[in-house]
Amino acid sequence: MVRVAVVTGAGSGIGREVARGLGADGYAVALAGRRAEALRATADLVAAAGGEPLAVPTDVADPDAVRALFAAVRDRWGRVDVLFNNAGAMPPPTPLDEVGDDAWRAVVDVNLTGAFWCAREAFAAMRAQDPAGGRIINNGSISAQVPRPLAIGYTATKHAVTGLTKAIALEGRPYGIACGQIDIGNAATEMTSGIAAGALQADGSTRAEPTFDAAHVADAVRYMAGLPLSANVPFLTVTATAMPHLGRG
Repeated sequence: MVRVAVVTGAGSGIGREVARGLGADGYAVALAGRRAEALRATADLVAAAGGEPLAVPTDVADPDAVRALFAAVRDRWGRVDVLFNNAGAMPPPTPLDEVGDDAWRAVVDVNLTGAFWCAREAFAAMRAQDPAGGRIINNGSISAQVPRPLAIGYTATKHAVTGLTKAIALEGRPYGIACGQIDIGNAATEMTSGIAAGALQADGSTRAEPTFDAAHVADAVRYMAGLPLSANVPFLTVTATAMPHLGRG
């Protein structure tokens, strides 16, 4: 029986690396993201790695689009074994009192509500399929633990993802559905390119921060995904060794 994974935010960065890694592990991989051309490029990498890709352009903030994504996966393969809930938006640094209504709603819609829409559909599929069960892995980000300056929307939504992870893990127990979270600090992607050049620090200074190869995130997600459903990693943190996270910087 083919193992089936759904990866959101699969058009670039961490999502692309994880999709390629899961393909190398023999998964059929559904690729979700807003940019069809980027998804096609990821699909080529998954196929080259030995996986079977399915590119489904999807805006995770749209519940109808998410329902269509999982319907397409079930129509193609009949089940869902892994969801990597990775799609996210990082607004530019903005003081709290200058965050606009639409900007707040936009980050909540993608980072929190979109993650819920995807988890809801994956949970329903995993609960109903035969054999039942599966694994949901949420991308929490290091911002699920500690904030960056001027990033209240990103920080609040990523902290909320931690609550989502705990609730899914609890509700999934009777159905063999495991849920864990990976918190990533400074993987080198398009989204974090500015951090390597210089990032605002809590003391008001701007300093370049170290990054690390996103392929190592894929290795960590592959480990989590490869566990038997009798075992779970509730929370895993992977960061650049010297990033300013532990201690005072």
